[in-house]
Amino acid sequence: MASMREADLTLELSPETMRRMVDGAMERIVDHIASLPEQPNSSTEGGPELARSVREPLPREGRPFEELLATLFERYVPASYLTPGPGYLAYIPGGGIFHAAVADLIASSINRYVGMWAAAPALAQLEATVVQWLCGILGYPAGSGGLLTTGGSMANLEGIVTARRERLPETFLSGTIYTSDQAHHSVRKAALLAGFPEANVRAIESDARFRIRLDALRDRIRRDRATGHSPFLVVGQAGTTNTGAVDDLDALADLARDERLWLHVDAAYGGAFMLTGRGRRAMAGIERSDSLSLDPHKGLFLPYGTGSLLVRDRGALLRAHTVRADYLPPMQEDPEFIDFCEASAELSRGFRGLRLWLPIKMHGIAPFERNLEEKLDLTEWITGELRALDGIEIVAEPQLSVLAFRRVRPGLDEAALDALNRRFLERTNAAGRIHLTPTVLRGRFVI
Repeated sequence: MASMREADLTLELSPETMRRMVDGAMERIVDHIASLPEQPNSSTEGGPELARSVREPLPREGRPFEELLATLFERYVPASYLTPGPGYLAYIPGGGIFHAAVADLIASSINRYVGMWAAAPALAQLEATVVQWLCGILGYPAGSGGLLTTGGSMANLEGIVTARRERLPETFLSGTIYTSDQAHHSVRKAALLAGFPEANVRAIESDARFRIRLDALRDRIRRDRATGHSPFLVVGQAGTTNTGAVDDLDALADLARDERLWLHVDAAYGGAFMLTGRGRRAMAGIERSDSLSLDPHKGLFLPYGTGSLLVRDRGALLRAHTVRADYLPPMQEDPEFIDFCEASAELSRGFRGLRLWLPIKMHGIAPFERNLEEKLDLTEWITGELRALDGIEIVAEPQLSVLAFRRVRPGLDEAALDALNRRFLERTNAAGRIHLTPTVLRGRFVI
């Protein structure tokens, strides 16, 4: 009989080593966060060379932790967009509040499995409770539910799959999906991943405020039915990436009811503004949707990787995703509780709920409400400041906290105006104090 090999305990760290690692990391992290206002908002020059220097063969031997920390914080981390920085006004950034980082350290350290309720009842319920908080913010009734995802793209995919399973037969290729021409590209990608031909996604033109035109939507549904298609899903917008536009969700819910369509709302960016009075007025009717996506890593200032899918009828998620296997333990029969593995595509999943639960339990929801109100105030203020400047055109008035504008100059055609705005954006971002995003609206380059 072969002798037993001596165990390698290298990966089993002593309490002293663990404390030293955490203390060393915390010193770097705190210094990094404290210096955010002084750091440049975009520092990616020399990116290709730096990226090539990161490539290396699989190491056989290790390096000291302190040396690796220095490499991360002195070389790799600075060469990036400063998404939590005060001058980073590009895209729709996540703030990454520190509470969530502590929650992630705890969640990864205890390493509990919450995909099945029986494996960690209190922790699974903690995450389910967080989901119910989100449902309440969005106005969903009792019987609603959902799950935490990595972001809005995954939430849109899960939402489309759920709608497909609820509204179409197994042979579903005649099904058609409708959304605004301002929709996030993840809607089209989700449809493709859900098995639909790209041509089955109808991009309906938007109006002067960049909201879906309901007359054009009704007409396209009528024409599709007449040609043998099966309209089954409309995706409304509650804060588009381009302009922050919010569709008329009450009217869209009426249309979906009349046309027997599933209504999914992409509220990844805008949904958290339901914590404010102005947000609730802008998104009136969102509570009538069948499902929606919401990204706490946007409106609730959490780190990237914190999204959610919410559904009006929790049973729809279970009907769409439940698949049994002999090697799995019995699933939850009590309707009070939920096995997340039966409500999503994931069996293996991290404990995501703690990064939401901890800051909300520490502070309550009121500081989040006040911060969101402040963002709306700041957007109104900066819009007024821009409007007062000669040579600035507001292209898309803010409906939440995103606005689009551009430089204008008499006598220039559209191509020359685009070139002017590209130069203006490049010079603005090159200064490093703030960072803005470009987009194209109806053929015009805007900021």
